[in-house]
Amino acid sequence: MMRRVFGITGWKNSGKTTLTEKLVAELARRGWKVSTVKHAHHDFDIDKPGTDSFRHRHAGAAEVAIVSGRRWALMHELRGEDEPTLDEILSRLGTSDIVLVEGYKRETHNKIETRRLEARDRTPLSAGDPHIVAVAADFTVSGESLPVFDLDDTKSIADFIERATGLTR
Repeated sequence: MMRRVFGITGWKNSGKTTLTEKLVAELARRGWKVSTVKHAHHDFDIDKPGTDSFRHRHAGAAEVAIVSGRRWALMHELRGEDEPTLDEILSRLGTSDIVLVEGYKRETHNKIETRRLEARDRTPLSAGDPHIVAVAADFTVSGESLPVFDLDDTKSIADFIERATGLTR
């Protein structure tokens, strides 16, 4: 199955998460089923000490599934294994119309680069990454050969992503 994957990349504090959140809401409003993959810092945890699932993992379980009538989650402890590739993660997702991938700067799917004046690093990533196909910034960008969007223009960015991924009815 061919997955539609589109990335949101950029330096720390460049607006990736906010843009991803707005794009999910806009694409879902348009009737698309959207999944996301977020690359996180190595020490993140979605589980809290004291919960049953935390106790299962702490006891040594390699995988713990938590299931309710509203949602389910699967946690996989790497326990020394290599971090899975993006392709491995994508293969484990259920069906959706599009997967938005936040982070994963070095991957080869098409991406939009976020830029904010407040970002810690404002060095353009697009110059060194042929997979960056557009830029979204909260300031005027000059001398850029790619399409440039206002970081808050979610509708136009969603239109661009639909065109770029072939997401049409």
